[in-house]
Amino acid sequence: MAEQTGKPEDEAAARGKALYEYGPTSIYSAKHDPRFPYCLYVPPNLGKTGEKPELIVAMHGTGRGFTGYRDAFSAFARWNNCIILAPLFPIGVMGDGYRDGFKYMREGNLRYDHVLLAIVEEVCERYGIAFERFGLFGYSGGGHFAHRFLMLQPHRLWGVSIGAPGSVTLLDPTRDWWVGTRNFAELFGQELDIPAMRKVAVQMIVGAADLETWEITHKPGGRNWMPDANHAGATRPERLASLRDNFAENGIAARFDLVPNTPHDGQKVVPTVEDFFAGELKKLRSARKAA
Repeated sequence: MAEQTGKPEDEAAARGKALYEYGPTSIYSAKHDPRFPYCLYVPPNLGKTGEKPELIVAMHGTGRGFTGYRDAFSAFARWNNCIILAPLFPIGVMGDGYRDGFKYMREGNLRYDHVLLAIVEEVCERYGIAFERFGLFGYSGGGHFAHRFLMLQPHRLWGVSIGAPGSVTLLDPTRDWWVGTRNFAELFGQELDIPAMRKVAVQMIVGAADLETWEITHKPGGRNWMPDANHAGATRPERLASLRDNFAENGIAARFDLVPNTPHDGQKVVPTVEDFFAGELKKLRSARKAA
């Protein structure tokens, strides 16, 4: 009789890991702060191709449909050897029902860029892969987050796709945050590093039919109101074009995709975002091989 080599408990652990930690994973609470869950898509053949995997973060919008974005990028992740991380920054983490905290990067004692980086480190530890830099996509409220994360943590990104933010922060030393960056160092304890931003591949994407303004027009008395809150334009395409032009003035190149016949729907722009990420992954991996 052949000797049994695997213990039942070891086999059960392996099956559990395959079921819950690969493919579309379960939802985890972040170790550093359990208020912030996340889920992943991890290719079942991770680490078996000989090519280093990469990480792409898909940030939800105001509706918090984080699993939907994870699933939307899953086929791309499988064929491009990437892990997809979809965090959830819930409404009202301070107990006040506020929806927009993550968009503006600071809420009470929270820094949402730090929350994301802690989750990324947790993913690195779980899968034994060091992701010094990663790709970031965000649409609508996630587009708010994505371009402001770029300002705060440019050295952690190899690419960022900024999708249809309702409001934009311009690199403007004459206006305060969030409209501009005059008090950036005072608020965040670091200087704005525009040379580092220039090294990150940037896509800006918005639907050509994304023209409703009811949700994005700031009015006096609103929680996010401040002078010049609407000065970047009336619609999302206008505001994103203002950000593109502002970046260009500061030497930051951006691919600008105005998607025809598309309203405010993040799922509809995913194929164009995948095209951007595929091109940047090819450059990243070619440069690594040439080094």
